[in-house]
Amino acid sequence: MSDVGAFAVDGRDGRVGRVLERSGGQVRLRPPGGGPEWVCPAEDVRPASPGVVLRARVTEINREGQLPR
Repeated sequence: MSDVGAFAVDGRDGRVGRVLERSGGQVRLRPPGGGPEWVCPAEDVRPASPGVVLRARVTEINREGQLPR
């Protein structure tokens, strides 16, 4: 089970997202770097491996560097 703020993997299709909220047996996820959020059943969410977390963090950092200040 992944905590809010952690990266997790949607076991249905392998998408990686940051956990935004857990509610009523569902988990709301946002892809690293932004994009449309999605909801996944809690039983299909698994913690992201260290390598997946590293790639997701790099994606977020790269995205932040592209935003106007």
